[in-house]
Amino acid sequence: MYLYKAYNSCPTAHSLHFTMLFKTKLSSLNIPMKIYGFYVFSLCCFLIFNGVRVEAFRNHTRLLNVSQPYRTAYHFQPTKNWMNDPNGPMYYKGVYHFFYQHNPYGPLWGNMSWGHAISHDLINWVHLDIALVPNEHYDINGCFSGSTTILPNGEPAILYTGVDAKLHQVQNLAFPKNISDPLLKEWVKWPLNPILSPPDEIDPSFYRDPSTGWMGADGEWRVVIGTRIDHQGAAILYKSKDFRSWNRSLSPFPLSNITTFWECPELYPVICNGKSGLDTSVISVQGKDIKHVLKASFNDHDYYILGKYDPESDGYDVDANFMKSKEWLRYDYGRFYASKSFYDGEKKRRILWSWVCESDTAPDAIEKGWSGLQTIPRSIWLSKNEDQLVQWPVKELEKLRTRKVHFKNKRLKGRSMIEISGITASQVTSKADVEITFRVSNLKHAEVLSAEVVDPQILCTQKNATTDGKFGPFGLLVLASKDLTEHTAVFFRVFRIANSFRVLMCADPSRSSLKPFIDKPIYGAFLALDPRYAKISLRTLIDHSIVESFGGEGLACITSRVYPVLAVGEQAHLYAFNNGTQSLSISSLSAWSMKKAQIV
Repeated sequence: MYLYKAYNSCPTAHSLHFTMLFKTKLSSLNIPMKIYGFYVFSLCCFLIFNGVRVEAFRNHTRLLNVSQPYRTAYHFQPTKNWMNDPNGPMYYKGVYHFFYQHNPYGPLWGNMSWGHAISHDLINWVHLDIALVPNEHYDINGCFSGSTTILPNGEPAILYTGVDAKLHQVQNLAFPKNISDPLLKEWVKWPLNPILSPPDEIDPSFYRDPSTGWMGADGEWRVVIGTRIDHQGAAILYKSKDFRSWNRSLSPFPLSNITTFWECPELYPVICNGKSGLDTSVISVQGKDIKHVLKASFNDHDYYILGKYDPESDGYDVDANFMKSKEWLRYDYGRFYASKSFYDGEKKRRILWSWVCESDTAPDAIEKGWSGLQTIPRSIWLSKNEDQLVQWPVKELEKLRTRKVHFKNKRLKGRSMIEISGITASQVTSKADVEITFRVSNLKHAEVLSAEVVDPQILCTQKNATTDGKFGPFGLLVLASKDLTEHTAVFFRVFRIANSFRVLMCADPSRSSLKPFIDKPIYGAFLALDPRYAKISLRTLIDHSIVESFGGEGLACITSRVYPVLAVGEQAHLYAFNNGTQSLSISSLSAWSMKKAQIV
Protein backbone atom coordinates (compact mmCIF):
# COMPACT_ATOMS: atom_id res chain seq x y z
CA MET A 1 0.00 0.00 0.00
CA TYR A 2 2.82 2.38 0.83
CA LEU A 3 4.53 1.63 -2.50
CA TYR A 4 1.31 2.22 -4.40
CA LYS A 5 0.66 5.53 -2.63
CA ALA A 6 4.23 6.70 -3.05
CA TYR A 7 4.35 5.78 -6.72
CA ASN A 8 0.88 7.07 -7.56
CA SER A 9 1.32 10.43 -5.89
CA CYS A 10 4.53 11.26 -7.81
CA PRO A 11 7.00 11.74 -4.95
CA THR A 12 10.40 13.17 -5.71
CA ALA A 13 12.80 10.35 -6.42
CA HIS A 14 15.15 11.66 -3.77
CA SER A 15 12.54 11.49 -1.01
CA LEU A 16 11.83 7.79 -1.42
CA HIS A 17 13.59 5.27 0.82
CA PHE A 18 16.83 4.00 -0.63
CA THR A 19 15.98 0.71 -2.30
CA MET A 20 19.47 -0.05 -3.52
CA LEU A 21 20.17 -3.11 -3.91
CA PHE A 22 29.62 2.43 -31.59
CA LYS A 23 32.44 4.27 -30.91
CA THR A 24 33.40 6.49 -33.89
CA LYS A 25 36.69 8.35 -34.03
CA LEU A 26 36.58 11.32 -36.39
CA SER A 27 38.70 13.79 -34.46
CA SER A 28 41.46 13.55 -37.06
CA LEU A 29 39.20 14.93 -39.76
CA ASN A 30 39.51 18.62 -40.50
CA ILE A 31 35.78 19.40 -40.36
CA PRO A 32 34.15 22.47 -38.78
CA MET A 33 32.66 21.45 -35.44
CA LYS A 34 29.00 22.20 -36.28
CA ILE A 35 29.24 20.06 -39.41
CA TYR A 36 31.27 17.49 -37.50
CA GLY A 37 28.58 17.18 -34.84
CA PHE A 38 25.84 16.81 -37.43
CA TYR A 39 27.89 14.22 -39.35
CA VAL A 40 28.54 12.07 -36.30
CA PHE A 41 24.93 12.28 -35.12
CA SER A 42 23.67 11.37 -38.61
CA LEU A 43 26.12 8.46 -38.84
CA CYS A 44 24.94 7.19 -35.45
CA CYS A 45 21.34 7.31 -36.63
CA PHE A 46 22.27 5.64 -39.93
CA LEU A 47 23.98 2.74 -38.17
CA ILE A 48 21.06 2.18 -35.84
CA PHE A 49 18.42 2.45 -38.54
CA ASN A 50 20.35 0.01 -40.74
CA GLY A 51 20.75 -2.96 -38.50
CA VAL A 52 23.47 -2.31 -35.96
CA ARG A 53 22.49 -4.46 -32.97
CA VAL A 54 22.93 -1.94 -30.18
CA GLU A 55 21.40 -2.67 -26.79
CA ALA A 56 18.92 0.21 -26.95
CA PHE A 57 17.58 -1.07 -30.23
CA ARG A 58 17.16 -4.60 -28.87
CA ASN A 59 15.31 -3.25 -25.83
CA HIS A 60 13.06 -1.17 -28.07
CA THR A 61 12.28 -4.21 -30.21
CA ARG A 62 11.35 -6.29 -27.17
CA LEU A 63 8.90 -3.62 -26.00
CA LEU A 64 7.28 -3.48 -29.40
CA ASN A 65 6.35 -7.13 -28.97
CA VAL A 66 4.22 -6.19 -25.95
CA SER A 67 1.00 -4.18 -26.12
CA GLN A 68 2.01 -0.62 -25.27
CA PRO A 69 -1.05 1.66 -25.62
CA TYR A 70 0.43 4.21 -23.23
CA ARG A 71 3.92 4.46 -24.65
CA THR A 72 4.29 7.81 -26.36
CA ALA A 73 5.01 8.57 -29.99
CA TYR A 74 6.88 11.88 -29.73
CA HIS A 75 7.69 12.51 -26.06
CA PHE A 76 11.13 11.55 -24.82
CA GLN A 77 11.46 8.39 -22.76
CA PRO A 78 14.06 5.62 -22.41
CA THR A 79 13.59 2.32 -24.21
CA LYS A 80 12.65 0.77 -20.87
CA ASN A 81 12.80 1.20 -17.07
CA TRP A 82 12.50 4.18 -14.76
CA MET A 83 13.17 7.86 -15.58
CA ASN A 84 12.65 10.99 -13.52
CA ASP A 85 14.44 14.38 -13.31
CA PRO A 86 15.97 15.97 -16.42
CA ASN A 87 19.65 16.66 -15.79
CA GLY A 88 22.15 18.89 -17.53
CA PRO A 89 20.66 19.48 -20.99
CA MET A 90 23.02 21.40 -23.26
CA TYR A 91 24.04 22.15 -26.84
CA TYR A 92 27.62 21.10 -27.59
CA LYS A 93 29.49 21.03 -30.90
CA GLY A 94 26.35 20.82 -33.03
CA VAL A 95 24.58 18.22 -30.85
CA TYR A 96 21.88 18.52 -28.20
CA HIS A 97 22.57 16.44 -25.11
CA PHE A 98 19.99 15.32 -22.62
CA PHE A 99 20.78 13.57 -19.34
CA TYR A 100 18.19 12.21 -16.96
CA GLN A 101 17.74 10.33 -13.71
CA HIS A 102 17.47 6.68 -14.65
CA ASN A 103 17.21 3.23 -13.10
CA PRO A 104 18.86 0.96 -15.68
CA TYR A 105 17.61 -2.19 -13.95
CA GLY A 106 13.88 -1.75 -13.50
CA PRO A 107 10.74 0.39 -13.92
CA LEU A 108 10.65 1.59 -10.28
CA TRP A 109 12.88 4.13 -8.56
CA GLY A 110 16.35 2.95 -7.49
CA ASN A 111 19.97 2.60 -8.66
CA MET A 112 20.00 6.27 -9.64
CA SER A 113 22.25 6.85 -12.66
CA TRP A 114 22.52 9.46 -15.40
CA GLY A 115 20.97 8.31 -18.66
CA HIS A 116 22.21 10.07 -21.80
CA ALA A 117 20.71 10.76 -25.23
CA ILE A 118 21.63 12.99 -28.17
CA SER A 119 19.65 14.81 -30.83
CA HIS A 120 20.07 17.22 -33.68
CA ASP A 121 16.59 18.74 -33.35
CA LEU A 122 15.27 18.12 -29.78
CA ILE A 123 12.60 15.77 -31.20
CA ASN A 124 14.41 12.70 -32.59
CA TRP A 125 16.84 11.07 -30.16
CA VAL A 126 19.51 8.39 -29.98
CA HIS A 127 20.22 6.77 -26.61
CA LEU A 128 23.87 6.43 -25.64
CA ASP A 129 25.53 4.48 -22.84
CA ILE A 130 24.82 5.63 -19.29
CA ALA A 131 26.95 8.67 -18.46
CA LEU A 132 27.25 8.30 -14.67
CA VAL A 133 26.78 5.19 -12.54
CA PRO A 134 26.97 4.94 -8.72
CA ASN A 135 30.31 3.18 -8.28
CA GLU A 136 32.41 5.40 -6.00
CA HIS A 137 32.35 5.85 -2.23
CA TYR A 138 30.88 9.35 -2.62
CA ASP A 139 27.98 8.27 -4.89
CA ILE A 140 27.62 4.56 -4.14
CA ASN A 141 23.97 5.07 -3.14
CA GLY A 142 23.03 7.08 -6.19
CA CYS A 143 24.09 9.68 -8.73
CA PHE A 144 21.33 12.21 -8.10
CA SER A 145 20.41 15.32 -10.05
CA GLY A 146 22.69 18.11 -11.17
CA SER A 147 23.63 20.35 -14.07
CA THR A 148 26.11 20.91 -16.86
CA THR A 149 28.11 24.08 -17.34
CA ILE A 150 30.35 24.93 -20.30
CA LEU A 151 33.64 26.34 -19.00
CA PRO A 152 35.61 29.15 -20.71
CA ASN A 153 37.88 26.67 -22.49
CA GLY A 154 34.81 25.03 -24.06
CA GLU A 155 34.91 22.01 -21.75
CA PRO A 156 31.57 20.90 -20.31
CA ALA A 157 31.45 19.97 -16.64
CA ILE A 158 28.82 17.93 -14.80
CA LEU A 159 28.15 19.00 -11.22
CA TYR A 160 25.94 16.44 -9.51
CA THR A 161 24.79 15.18 -6.13
CA GLY A 162 26.08 11.83 -4.95
CA VAL A 163 24.77 9.83 -2.02
CA ASP A 164 27.67 8.33 -0.12
CA ALA A 165 27.93 5.20 2.01
CA LYS A 166 26.54 7.09 5.03
CA LEU A 167 23.54 8.25 2.96
CA HIS A 168 24.89 11.79 3.09
CA GLN A 169 24.41 13.96 0.02
CA VAL A 170 27.61 15.47 -1.38
CA GLN A 171 28.48 17.37 -4.55
CA ASN A 172 30.76 15.94 -7.23
CA LEU A 173 32.30 16.79 -10.59
CA ALA A 174 32.69 14.83 -13.81
CA PHE A 175 34.32 15.79 -17.11
CA PRO A 176 34.30 14.30 -20.62
CA LYS A 177 37.05 11.82 -21.35
CA ASN A 178 37.44 13.38 -24.80
CA ILE A 179 36.19 16.98 -25.25
CA SER A 180 36.69 16.72 -29.03
CA ASP A 181 33.97 14.06 -29.17
CA PRO A 182 30.66 15.87 -29.85
CA LEU A 183 28.76 12.82 -28.57
CA LEU A 184 30.52 12.98 -25.17
CA LYS A 185 30.14 9.23 -24.84
CA GLU A 186 32.45 8.80 -21.83
CA TRP A 187 32.66 10.79 -18.60
CA VAL A 188 35.36 10.67 -15.93
CA LYS A 189 34.68 11.58 -12.31
CA TRP A 190 36.98 14.15 -10.70
CA PRO A 191 39.58 12.37 -8.53
CA LEU A 192 39.14 14.89 -5.70
CA ASN A 193 35.42 14.24 -5.27
CA PRO A 194 33.46 15.09 -3.24
CA ILE A 195 34.08 18.80 -3.70
CA LEU A 196 31.31 19.93 -1.33
CA SER A 197 29.80 18.36 1.77
CA PRO A 198 26.82 19.55 3.81
CA PRO A 199 27.55 22.43 6.22
CA ASP A 200 27.23 21.52 9.88
CA GLU A 201 23.80 23.15 10.26
CA ILE A 202 22.35 21.37 7.20
CA ASP A 203 20.67 17.97 7.37
CA PRO A 204 22.85 15.80 5.07
CA SER A 205 19.67 14.26 3.60
CA PHE A 206 18.56 17.68 2.29
CA TYR A 207 21.51 19.03 0.32
CA ARG A 208 21.25 18.43 -3.39
CA ASP A 209 20.65 19.38 -7.04
CA PRO A 210 23.37 21.95 -7.89
CA SER A 211 22.34 24.46 -10.54
CA THR A 212 24.01 25.44 -13.78
CA GLY A 213 26.92 27.74 -13.00
CA TRP A 214 27.04 31.40 -13.92
CA MET A 215 30.05 33.70 -13.92
CA GLY A 216 29.92 37.05 -12.15
CA ALA A 217 31.60 40.30 -13.10
CA ASP A 218 34.45 39.38 -10.76
CA GLY A 219 35.27 36.34 -12.90
CA GLU A 220 34.10 33.86 -10.27
CA TRP A 221 31.60 31.08 -10.83
CA ARG A 222 28.41 30.76 -8.81
CA VAL A 223 25.99 27.88 -8.26
CA VAL A 224 23.07 27.33 -5.91
CA ILE A 225 22.22 24.09 -4.12
CA GLY A 226 18.78 23.20 -2.80
CA THR A 227 18.35 22.69 0.94
CA ARG A 228 16.40 23.73 4.01
CA ILE A 229 17.57 26.01 6.79
CA ASP A 230 15.67 26.20 10.08
CA HIS A 231 12.85 24.23 8.45
CA GLN A 232 12.60 26.78 5.63
CA GLY A 233 13.15 26.11 1.94
CA ALA A 234 16.39 27.68 0.77
CA ALA A 235 19.22 27.70 -1.73
CA ILE A 236 22.87 27.99 -0.67
CA LEU A 237 25.10 30.09 -2.92
CA TYR A 238 28.67 28.95 -3.60
CA LYS A 239 31.53 30.68 -5.46
CA SER A 240 34.61 29.36 -7.25
CA LYS A 241 37.45 30.72 -9.34
CA ASP A 242 38.14 27.47 -11.18
CA PHE A 243 34.87 25.44 -10.90
CA ARG A 244 36.70 22.89 -8.76
CA SER A 245 37.30 24.53 -5.39
CA TRP A 246 34.18 26.11 -3.91
CA ASN A 247 33.40 28.33 -0.95
CA ARG A 248 30.05 29.21 0.55
CA SER A 249 29.08 32.81 -0.12
CA LEU A 250 28.36 35.05 2.84
CA SER A 251 25.71 36.85 0.81
CA PRO A 252 22.20 35.96 1.96
CA PHE A 253 19.99 34.23 -0.57
CA PRO A 254 16.19 34.07 -0.33
CA LEU A 255 14.53 31.82 2.22
CA SER A 256 10.84 30.90 2.22
CA ASN A 257 9.18 30.30 5.56
CA ILE A 258 6.13 28.94 3.76
CA THR A 259 8.13 26.12 2.12
CA THR A 260 10.15 23.47 3.91
CA PHE A 261 12.67 22.25 1.33
CA TRP A 262 13.78 23.23 -2.17
CA GLU A 263 14.80 20.76 -4.85
CA CYS A 264 16.31 21.49 -8.26
CA PRO A 265 16.78 25.28 -7.80
CA GLU A 266 17.67 27.46 -10.77
CA LEU A 267 18.57 31.11 -11.26
CA TYR A 268 18.69 32.50 -14.79
CA PRO A 269 18.11 35.80 -16.65
CA VAL A 270 15.23 36.66 -18.97
CA ILE A 271 15.07 39.68 -21.22
CA CYS A 272 12.27 42.23 -20.92
CA ASN A 273 10.28 42.94 -24.08
CA GLY A 274 11.65 40.10 -26.16
CA LYS A 275 11.56 36.35 -26.73
CA SER A 276 15.27 35.70 -27.10
CA GLY A 277 16.96 33.66 -24.43
CA LEU A 278 20.02 34.69 -22.47
CA ASP A 279 23.07 32.75 -21.38
CA THR A 280 22.94 32.00 -17.67
CA SER A 281 25.95 34.25 -17.03
CA VAL A 282 24.46 37.35 -18.70
CA ILE A 283 23.87 40.11 -16.16
CA SER A 284 23.09 43.03 -18.50
CA VAL A 285 21.99 43.67 -22.09
CA GLN A 286 22.61 47.02 -23.73
CA GLY A 287 19.35 48.90 -24.23
CA LYS A 288 17.27 46.21 -22.51
CA ASP A 289 16.14 45.50 -18.98
CA ILE A 290 16.46 41.99 -17.63
CA LYS A 291 14.95 40.11 -14.73
CA HIS A 292 16.10 36.93 -13.07
CA VAL A 293 13.96 33.86 -12.52
CA LEU A 294 14.45 31.92 -9.30
CA LYS A 295 12.79 28.52 -9.53
CA ALA A 296 12.43 25.78 -6.93
CA SER A 297 10.64 22.43 -6.84
CA PHE A 298 8.56 21.68 -3.75
CA ASN A 299 5.10 20.42 -2.77
CA ASP A 300 5.01 18.31 -5.98
CA HIS A 301 5.10 21.43 -8.19
CA ASP A 302 7.65 23.77 -9.77
CA TYR A 303 7.25 27.34 -8.55
CA TYR A 304 9.14 30.43 -9.65
CA ILE A 305 9.50 34.06 -8.69
CA LEU A 306 10.82 37.06 -10.61
CA GLY A 307 13.24 39.63 -9.30
CA LYS A 308 16.40 41.65 -9.72
CA TYR A 309 19.73 39.96 -9.15
CA ASP A 310 22.61 42.19 -8.03
CA PRO A 311 25.83 40.72 -9.48
CA GLU A 312 27.98 42.79 -7.12
CA SER A 313 26.41 41.70 -3.84
CA ASP A 314 24.74 38.51 -5.11
CA GLY A 315 21.54 39.84 -3.59
CA TYR A 316 18.18 38.96 -5.06
CA ASP A 317 15.31 41.46 -4.71
CA VAL A 318 12.08 39.60 -5.44
CA ASP A 319 8.88 41.02 -6.93
CA ALA A 320 6.86 38.67 -4.68
CA ASN A 321 8.14 35.69 -2.69
CA PHE A 322 7.17 32.04 -3.14
CA MET A 323 3.53 31.40 -2.26
CA LYS A 324 3.05 35.07 -1.31
CA SER A 325 1.73 36.31 -4.65
CA LYS A 326 -1.93 35.92 -5.46
CA GLU A 327 -1.22 33.70 -8.44
CA TRP A 328 1.47 31.38 -6.97
CA LEU A 329 3.44 31.35 -10.20
CA ARG A 330 4.19 27.88 -11.55
CA TYR A 331 5.75 26.63 -14.74
CA ASP A 332 2.90 24.18 -15.14
CA TYR A 333 -0.24 23.69 -13.04
CA GLY A 334 -0.53 19.96 -13.69
CA ARG A 335 1.73 16.92 -13.43
CA PHE A 336 5.15 18.50 -13.79
CA TYR A 337 8.17 18.38 -11.46
CA ALA A 338 11.95 18.76 -11.11
CA SER A 339 12.29 20.80 -14.29
CA LYS A 340 15.55 21.94 -15.83
CA SER A 341 16.27 24.67 -18.36
CA PHE A 342 19.27 25.48 -20.52
CA TYR A 343 20.35 28.22 -22.88
CA ASP A 344 20.44 27.10 -26.52
CA GLY A 345 23.16 29.29 -27.94
CA GLU A 346 22.57 27.94 -31.45
CA LYS A 347 19.06 29.41 -31.67
CA LYS A 348 19.33 32.06 -28.94
CA ARG A 349 16.55 30.66 -26.79
CA ARG A 350 16.00 29.15 -23.35
CA ILE A 351 14.57 25.62 -23.36
CA LEU A 352 12.69 24.02 -20.48
CA TRP A 353 12.25 20.30 -19.74
CA SER A 354 10.39 18.55 -16.96
CA TRP A 355 9.71 15.10 -15.60
CA VAL A 356 6.08 13.96 -15.89
CA CYS A 357 5.54 11.01 -13.59
CA GLU A 358 2.97 8.28 -13.98
CA SER A 359 -0.46 8.41 -12.34
CA ASP A 360 -1.10 4.67 -12.55
CA THR A 361 0.37 2.16 -10.10
CA ALA A 362 3.68 0.44 -9.46
CA PRO A 363 2.29 -2.92 -10.68
CA ASP A 364 1.26 -1.12 -13.88
CA ALA A 365 4.81 0.14 -14.32
CA ILE A 366 6.18 -3.36 -13.86
CA GLU A 367 3.74 -4.66 -16.46
CA LYS A 368 4.63 -1.89 -18.92
CA GLY A 369 8.35 -2.20 -18.25
CA TRP A 370 8.85 1.56 -17.97
CA SER A 371 7.88 4.64 -15.99
CA GLY A 372 8.22 8.38 -16.53
CA LEU A 373 8.10 10.84 -19.42
CA GLN A 374 9.59 14.20 -20.26
CA THR A 375 7.52 17.12 -21.46
CA ILE A 376 7.99 18.38 -24.97
CA PRO A 377 10.92 20.84 -24.81
CA ARG A 378 9.45 24.32 -24.35
CA SER A 379 10.80 27.72 -25.32
CA ILE A 380 10.44 30.07 -22.37
CA TRP A 381 10.44 33.87 -22.16
CA LEU A 382 9.05 36.81 -20.15
CA SER A 383 5.50 37.99 -20.87
CA LYS A 384 4.77 41.43 -22.31
CA ASN A 385 3.57 42.56 -18.90
CA GLU A 386 6.85 41.32 -17.42
CA ASP A 387 5.02 39.67 -14.53
CA GLN A 388 5.16 36.00 -15.55
CA LEU A 389 6.79 33.54 -17.94
CA VAL A 390 5.37 32.28 -21.24
CA GLN A 391 6.03 28.78 -22.60
CA TRP A 392 5.52 27.23 -26.02
CA PRO A 393 6.56 23.91 -27.61
CA VAL A 394 9.77 24.21 -29.61
CA LYS A 395 9.26 24.97 -33.28
CA GLU A 396 10.92 21.70 -34.31
CA LEU A 397 7.89 19.73 -33.11
CA GLU A 398 5.85 21.04 -36.03
CA LYS A 399 7.77 18.93 -38.54
CA LEU A 400 5.94 15.90 -37.13
CA ARG A 401 2.59 17.37 -38.13
CA THR A 402 0.65 15.65 -40.91
CA ARG A 403 -2.94 15.28 -42.16
CA LYS A 404 -4.31 18.70 -41.20
CA VAL A 405 -7.94 19.59 -40.48
CA HIS A 406 -8.80 23.29 -40.45
CA PHE A 407 -11.86 25.52 -40.27
CA LYS A 408 -12.76 29.07 -39.25
CA ASN A 409 -15.67 31.01 -37.78
CA LYS A 410 -17.85 28.15 -36.63
CA ARG A 411 -20.66 28.86 -34.20
CA LEU A 412 -20.81 26.58 -31.18
CA LYS A 413 -24.18 26.77 -29.51
CA GLY A 414 -24.72 26.28 -25.81
CA ARG A 415 -24.76 22.66 -24.63
CA SER A 416 -23.41 21.32 -27.92
CA MET A 417 -20.30 19.71 -29.34
CA ILE A 418 -18.80 18.89 -32.71
CA GLU A 419 -16.45 16.07 -33.60
CA ILE A 420 -13.22 17.08 -35.23
CA SER A 421 -13.22 14.44 -37.91
CA GLY A 422 -10.78 13.77 -40.68
CA ILE A 423 -7.87 12.80 -38.44
CA THR A 424 -9.45 9.73 -36.88
CA ALA A 425 -7.88 6.96 -38.95
CA SER A 426 -4.76 4.98 -38.13
CA GLN A 427 -4.74 5.84 -34.45
CA VAL A 428 -3.91 9.47 -35.10
CA THR A 429 -6.17 10.98 -32.46
CA SER A 430 -4.05 9.14 -29.90
CA LYS A 431 -1.26 11.46 -31.07
CA ALA A 432 -2.32 14.89 -32.26
CA ASP A 433 -1.53 18.59 -32.07
CA VAL A 434 -4.61 20.82 -31.83
CA GLU A 435 -4.85 24.61 -31.86
CA ILE A 436 -8.24 26.23 -31.25
CA THR A 437 -9.28 29.84 -30.65
CA PHE A 438 -12.60 30.95 -29.15
CA ARG A 439 -14.33 34.31 -29.15
CA VAL A 440 -16.99 35.20 -26.60
CA SER A 441 -19.36 38.20 -26.56
CA ASN A 442 -22.14 39.62 -24.36
CA LEU A 443 -20.01 39.08 -21.31
CA LYS A 444 -22.45 41.00 -19.13
CA HIS A 445 -24.15 37.61 -18.72
CA ALA A 446 -21.01 35.99 -17.27
CA GLU A 447 -21.20 34.29 -13.89
CA VAL A 448 -20.08 36.40 -10.93
CA LEU A 449 -17.01 35.17 -9.09
CA SER A 450 -16.09 36.30 -5.61
CA ALA A 451 -12.80 38.17 -5.41
CA GLU A 452 -11.91 35.93 -2.49
CA VAL A 453 -11.61 32.87 -4.75
CA VAL A 454 -7.88 32.51 -5.38
CA ASP A 455 -7.26 28.77 -5.86
CA PRO A 456 -8.02 27.81 -9.47
CA GLN A 457 -7.62 24.08 -8.83
CA ILE A 458 -10.36 24.11 -6.20
CA LEU A 459 -12.58 26.13 -8.53
CA CYS A 460 -12.00 23.71 -11.42
CA THR A 461 -12.81 20.78 -9.13
CA GLN A 462 -16.02 22.41 -7.96
CA LYS A 463 -17.00 23.43 -11.47
CA ASN A 464 -15.73 20.53 -13.53
CA ALA A 465 -16.39 19.80 -17.20
CA THR A 466 -19.90 18.45 -16.55
CA THR A 467 -21.06 21.39 -14.42
CA ASP A 468 -23.13 23.83 -16.46
CA GLY A 469 -22.26 27.48 -16.50
CA LYS A 470 -22.91 30.47 -18.71
CA PHE A 471 -19.63 31.08 -20.51
CA GLY A 472 -18.18 27.66 -20.05
CA PRO A 473 -17.13 25.04 -19.71
CA PHE A 474 -15.97 25.15 -23.34
CA GLY A 475 -12.89 23.61 -24.94
CA LEU A 476 -11.74 20.19 -26.12
CA LEU A 477 -12.60 16.59 -25.27
CA VAL A 478 -9.52 14.53 -26.13
CA LEU A 479 -8.90 10.77 -26.08
CA ALA A 480 -12.66 10.35 -25.95
CA SER A 481 -14.59 7.15 -26.57
CA LYS A 482 -17.52 7.40 -28.97
CA ASP A 483 -20.09 7.39 -26.17
CA LEU A 484 -17.93 9.68 -23.98
CA THR A 485 -17.64 7.06 -21.26
CA GLU A 486 -13.97 7.97 -21.37
CA HIS A 487 -12.68 11.43 -22.15
CA THR A 488 -10.28 14.08 -20.90
CA ALA A 489 -11.62 17.63 -20.93
CA VAL A 490 -9.44 20.73 -21.33
CA PHE A 491 -11.63 23.78 -21.04
CA PHE A 492 -12.25 27.39 -20.05
CA ARG A 493 -14.78 29.36 -18.03
CA VAL A 494 -15.24 33.14 -18.00
CA PHE A 495 -16.25 34.90 -14.79
CA ARG A 496 -17.09 38.50 -13.93
CA ILE A 497 -15.47 40.21 -10.94
CA ALA A 498 -16.76 43.77 -10.39
CA ASN A 499 -15.85 45.58 -13.62
CA SER A 500 -13.34 43.03 -14.88
CA PHE A 501 -13.29 39.41 -16.00
CA ARG A 502 -11.26 36.30 -15.19
CA VAL A 503 -10.60 33.38 -17.50
CA LEU A 504 -10.21 30.01 -15.81
CA MET A 505 -8.39 27.16 -17.56
CA CYS A 506 -8.98 23.59 -16.38
CA ALA A 507 -7.84 20.07 -17.23
CA ASP A 508 -10.30 17.43 -16.08
CA PRO A 509 -9.13 13.80 -16.49
CA SER A 510 -11.64 12.49 -13.93
CA ARG A 511 -13.37 10.48 -16.68
CA SER A 512 -10.23 9.67 -18.64
CA SER A 513 -10.08 5.96 -17.85
CA LEU A 514 -12.09 3.00 -16.62
CA LYS A 515 -8.91 1.50 -15.19
CA PRO A 516 -8.95 1.20 -11.38
CA PHE A 517 -6.46 2.85 -9.05
CA ILE A 518 -5.60 5.73 -11.38
CA ASP A 519 -4.83 9.11 -9.84
CA LYS A 520 -7.02 11.58 -11.75
CA PRO A 521 -6.77 15.04 -10.16
CA ILE A 522 -8.42 18.05 -11.79
CA TYR A 523 -6.01 20.93 -12.41
CA GLY A 524 -6.61 24.64 -12.90
CA ALA A 525 -5.00 28.01 -13.60
CA PHE A 526 -6.15 31.57 -14.25
CA LEU A 527 -5.19 33.17 -17.56
CA ALA A 528 -3.83 36.71 -17.44
CA LEU A 529 -5.93 38.00 -20.34
CA ASP A 530 -9.06 40.12 -20.78
CA PRO A 531 -11.65 38.27 -22.90
CA ARG A 532 -13.21 41.56 -23.98
CA TYR A 533 -10.14 42.37 -26.05
CA ALA A 534 -8.36 39.06 -26.57
CA LYS A 535 -9.37 35.73 -28.01
CA ILE A 536 -9.13 32.69 -25.77
CA SER A 537 -6.73 30.20 -27.31
CA LEU A 538 -5.74 26.64 -26.51
CA ARG A 539 -3.04 24.38 -27.90
CA THR A 540 -3.15 20.75 -26.78
CA LEU A 541 -0.58 18.05 -27.49
CA ILE A 542 -2.07 14.55 -27.28
CA ASP A 543 0.27 11.59 -27.12
CA HIS A 544 -1.32 8.33 -25.95
CA SER A 545 -0.95 8.80 -22.17
CA ILE A 546 0.05 12.44 -21.85
CA VAL A 547 -1.95 15.60 -22.57
CA GLU A 548 -0.02 18.89 -22.55
CA SER A 549 -2.11 22.07 -22.86
CA PHE A 550 -1.08 25.69 -23.37
CA GLY A 551 -3.69 28.36 -22.70
CA GLY A 552 -3.57 31.98 -23.84
CA GLU A 553 -0.61 31.34 -26.17
CA GLY A 554 1.43 29.90 -23.32
CA LEU A 555 0.35 32.09 -20.39
CA ALA A 556 -0.72 28.97 -18.49
CA CYS A 557 0.25 25.33 -19.00
CA ILE A 558 -1.35 22.17 -17.63
CA THR A 559 -0.03 18.62 -18.11
CA SER A 560 -2.02 15.46 -17.34
CA ARG A 561 -1.37 11.72 -17.53
CA VAL A 562 -4.26 9.54 -18.72
CA TYR A 563 -4.73 5.81 -19.37
CA PRO A 564 -7.85 5.15 -21.48
CA VAL A 565 -8.96 1.60 -22.13
CA LEU A 566 -11.77 2.38 -24.59
CA ALA A 567 -10.45 5.52 -26.30
CA VAL A 568 -7.36 3.85 -27.72
CA GLY A 569 -6.11 3.86 -31.30
CA GLU A 570 -8.90 4.16 -33.84
CA GLN A 571 -11.45 4.31 -31.02
CA ALA A 572 -10.07 7.64 -29.78
CA HIS A 573 -12.15 10.66 -30.78
CA LEU A 574 -11.66 14.41 -30.56
CA TYR A 575 -14.41 16.98 -29.93
CA ALA A 576 -14.83 20.70 -29.46
CA PHE A 577 -17.55 21.28 -26.88
CA ASN A 578 -19.54 23.99 -25.14
CA ASN A 579 -21.42 22.98 -22.00
CA GLY A 580 -22.28 26.57 -21.14
CA THR A 581 -25.67 28.11 -21.83
CA GLN A 582 -24.25 30.95 -23.94
CA SER A 583 -23.23 30.46 -27.56
CA LEU A 584 -19.73 31.32 -28.69
CA SER A 585 -17.61 31.23 -31.84
CA ILE A 586 -14.67 29.05 -32.81
CA SER A 587 -12.59 31.67 -34.58
CA SER A 588 -10.11 29.10 -35.84
CA LEU A 589 -9.28 25.44 -35.40
CA SER A 590 -6.31 23.56 -36.79
CA ALA A 591 -5.64 19.93 -35.89
CA TRP A 592 -2.87 17.67 -37.09
CA SER A 593 -2.14 14.02 -36.59
CA MET A 594 1.47 13.51 -35.56
CA LYS A 595 4.13 11.29 -37.01
CA LYS A 596 6.20 9.19 -34.67
CA ALA A 597 9.50 10.67 -33.57
CA GLN A 598 12.61 8.53 -33.98
CA ILE A 599 13.72 7.76 -30.42
CA VAL A 600 16.02 4.76 -30.47
